[in-house]
Amino acid sequence: MGLHNATNARDLGGLATADGRRVRRGVLFRANALNRLSDDDVATLGRLGLRCLIDFRHQVEIDLIGADRLPTPAPERLVSLPLFDFEHDVFTTVSAVLSEHAGPGSVAHLGDGGGHQAMCDIYRWFVRAPVARDGFGTALRLIADGDALPLLFHCTAGKDRTGWLTALVLGTLGVDRDTILADYLATNALTEVGIAYLLSSASDTLEDPTVLLPLLEARAEYLLAALTEVDVGYGGLEAYLRDGLGLDETVLSGLRRHLLEPPA
Repeated sequence: MGLHNATNARDLGGLATADGRRVRRGVLFRANALNRLSDDDVATLGRLGLRCLIDFRHQVEIDLIGADRLPTPAPERLVSLPLFDFEHDVFTTVSAVLSEHAGPGSVAHLGDGGGHQAMCDIYRWFVRAPVARDGFGTALRLIADGDALPLLFHCTAGKDRTGWLTALVLGTLGVDRDTILADYLATNALTEVGIAYLLSSASDTLEDPTVLLPLLEARAEYLLAALTEVDVGYGGLEAYLRDGLGLDETVLSGLRRHLLEPPA
């Protein structure tokens, strides 16, 4: 997408499905928070012609890093779907890091593997928690509605809540798990410069800023924790979409109809 100040923003189009079809370009976009967009970025965003924008952040996260900068006119549908659990402080910790307000007390629990474990727990929460299932189900219904496209969805870092919804969309479209995982891990290359900057900045207040890496990186173990939870708890993606998210065949066929290129 070429957003200078939202480097994890990208079009989901172009990925191949197992049956040889491809995801359509220009209809579904994922991103990190849009609070730091430059004027040029805002103009680029405006040219996408977005009809709908989904924001997974809670207000406490928005208060830490700022509201989205959007073009004029903004997308006609601005949908707030806060996926947030006060019992897991990962979300606010990430926001504090991104706003460069993370102090020693806010990251003390991340050492000795605590950060990695917390992230795996969050991904399992995505699958199990009723509020998370409701949120992801609502997002998929919106995407399946052709009137909401083009659509962009984002959270704070653009890798966790956004990454899980992306995995669900791609899985529904028939993209294989290896490709889904590779797309998920692409976040690391896109955010490498930003992560290095954050670690450098955090060195002024943290003795070991690398303790932040589990929160900032996309790791295969995180996505696999959610996928394993789906397999163990529901017996696979199809049953999870139906029984966990409450999606019927009308929604699933709508996703495929609107997001896949026609067969060759």
